[in-house]
Amino acid sequence: MFDSGFGGLTVARAVLDLLPTEHLVYVGDTGRYPWGPRPLGEVRDFARQITRFLLHHHGVKCVVVACNTASAAALDALRAEVDVPVLGVIEPGVRALVSATRNGRVGVIATVGTVASGAYQRAMAATGADVELTCAACPGFVEFVERGETTSDQVHVLAERLLAPVCRAGVDALLLGCTHYPFLARTISDVVGRDVVLVSSADETAFELEALLRATGLARAVAAGGASHRFLSSGDVAWFESLGRQMLGPELGPVEAVSWAR
Repeated sequence: MFDSGFGGLTVARAVLDLLPTEHLVYVGDTGRYPWGPRPLGEVRDFARQITRFLLHHHGVKCVVVACNTASAAALDALRAEVDVPVLGVIEPGVRALVSATRNGRVGVIATVGTVASGAYQRAMAATGADVELTCAACPGFVEFVERGETTSDQVHVLAERLLAPVCRAGVDALLLGCTHYPFLARTISDVVGRDVVLVSSADETAFELEALLRATGLARAVAAGGASHRFLSSGDVAWFESLGRQMLGPELGPVEAVSWAR
C-alpha cells in the first residue's frame, strides 16, 4: 500500500480492522509530497517506482494505491504492467457516494490533479447512476493535514472558500476524494452542514480488497498466525512515526527509512 504521505493511513486503518491476519507494508512518500499539484505523468512515474519496490523488495501479492491522485494517474498503467492485482480508491468511493445520496446531487472534493484528470467524472458516468456531480479542487488541504493542523482557524477559512461550489450545488453527500481529507472531516462538516453525508473511500476499499483476496484464493488463513505491519517513509522518519501514530494508532511501530535511486 502506498500514498504520498499520511493520507493512506485511513485506508490502512480500515484494512487492519477488516483483515487483521494480512501482512501489510505501507510506503508514505513524504520526501516528495504533496503529489496533488504535480503533473500526472510525474505522479505516474512515482507510482510505478514504488510499486516495483513493493514487488521486488517485499514480494507483495496485491498493491493498494491508497492515494486518489495516484489512482487517477497510474491505476490503469499499473494494472497493465504488473502481475499482481492492483486496487485504487476511486471506484469504491464512487459506489459508496451513489449509495449515500437521497436527492441525487453529490459532490467530490479532491486535489487539483485528481479533479483535472476527470477520473471521478468518468467513474461516476460508468455507474450509470442518475446523479448530478459537482467536483471541487482543494489545494492546501493536504499540507494542513501533513502539519497536523486539522481544526485551526486558518484551515476553516480555507475550507469555506474551497467548498463554496459544493455548498451552492446543494449536495447531500460529499466524497472526500483524497485520503488525507478524512482527517479534516470535522472542519468540512462544519462548513457544508451536518446534514451532508461525508463519504470516505477507505472502508469501501478495504471491503473490495477482502473480496478480491477471497475470490483469487490469496487470502491469508487465520491459522497462519499473527500478521506483520511495516511502515516506511521517504522523508523525515521521526515525523512520520509521531504524526502517523496519532492518525493510525498503536499498530504503527518503528518507521523504516526508504530512499529512491537518482
